[in-house]
Amino acid sequence: MSLFEPENQFQPLAARLRPDSLADFVGQAHLLAPGKPLRQAIENGQLHSMIFWGPPGTGKTSLARLLARYAEAEFVSISAVLSGVKEIRNVVAMAKQVAGQGRKTILFVDEVHRFNKGQQDAFLPHVEEGTIILVGATTENPSFELNNALLSRARVYRLHSIDEEAMLGLLQRVLPGMGETGIKADIGVLKAITTSAQGDARLALNLLEIAADSAIDDTIKLDQLGPILGESARRFDQGGDLFYEQISALHKAVRGSAPDAALYWFARMLDGGCDPLYIARRVVRMATEDIGNADPRALQVALNSWDVQRRLGSPEGELAIAQAIVYLSVAAKSNAVYLALKQAKDDVIKFGSLEVPMHLRNAPTQMMTEMGYGEEYQYAHDHEDAFVAGEEYFPEPLSRRQYYFPVDRGLEVKIGAKLDYLRSQNDASKMKRYISGEE
Repeated sequence: MSLFEPENQFQPLAARLRPDSLADFVGQAHLLAPGKPLRQAIENGQLHSMIFWGPPGTGKTSLARLLARYAEAEFVSISAVLSGVKEIRNVVAMAKQVAGQGRKTILFVDEVHRFNKGQQDAFLPHVEEGTIILVGATTENPSFELNNALLSRARVYRLHSIDEEAMLGLLQRVLPGMGETGIKADIGVLKAITTSAQGDARLALNLLEIAADSAIDDTIKLDQLGPILGESARRFDQGGDLFYEQISALHKAVRGSAPDAALYWFARMLDGGCDPLYIARRVVRMATEDIGNADPRALQVALNSWDVQRRLGSPEGELAIAQAIVYLSVAAKSNAVYLALKQAKDDVIKFGSLEVPMHLRNAPTQMMTEMGYGEEYQYAHDHEDAFVAGEEYFPEPLSRRQYYFPVDRGLEVKIGAKLDYLRSQNDASKMKRYISGEE
């Protein structure tokens, strides 16, 4: 039957091509290959609540419909964008009637992550009782967006972008059923559509349908695709998983001293519409977390790039940020300060509010002086090298704690040598006081 029969001609091509069986489903072999647990559950009609997590156009809705078809269950679909607790209650009431007829109800919730905590809680008793089988679809990480109570009652399945081979196979399979006698397109045309769709089968089919409308002699030509594909929107959802995956990749490339890869991820984020000021702020973080005192200039370079972007905007600012990213990538690396602060914070939590030693307290009033505030404090600048050997600056329970361990790279080589020398002076002073009986 033609895909353009009157009864379905107004539906988008992607909707007309929803698979009727697992054999027709494209992609997700890691979940649906023969013998995989999810495939076996679907084929055997074993229903359980689940969350499908993956990018757009990867088959989340189609998979939910197949689940209902194989289990011969009632299928109800709602969108978390448009629905609320009232709609959930209506579905539950209907599900109870269907249950009286010996059938289960699958409630498919698109964009389930958009339900707030109260709305998510509304599912819980009905999922627990088995009144409804909840199947949620989300493009966001469920561990961040869904509450633990709901997650504990559903299995999460991760769906991946459709790979090029599977996408090409889908498009080739569709062509003969398009139009009255079929549409023809060479592999170059299909690859261009596949590349533009970036793993989104729905988008690929929509682009193919638009291209077919302008086909000449039932043939889609490569030179026709320019206006149709335009500048394909590379996948980047501000604030979503892909956003954080890309900034993570940029940070790790800088940390790993890979300037070319770092520039690639920077360009990807700019191409996707990320605010350069956000990236500049993260570059400052990289300078302090991963370079630190091994090359203190890195922080200034990062701050300068932020300032250039703020003052001049793009493209000058983007070039300054790129310069900072390359500098940070090739700079000597140290996370010693980052680790030191973390350990100091751990001790603050562990030991609580320890009192400041009396000799470190200021004495702005006569009364405080009489109480011993500041007594026996030694002013460092009155001593050789501005260093008081043996002076204690910690509360007593933390005496001589060491958090900062400079690495053997960059400027921290010299910093480490200086600290070793100062510690040897402290040790000598302590030994001297011990011999003299002061300790």
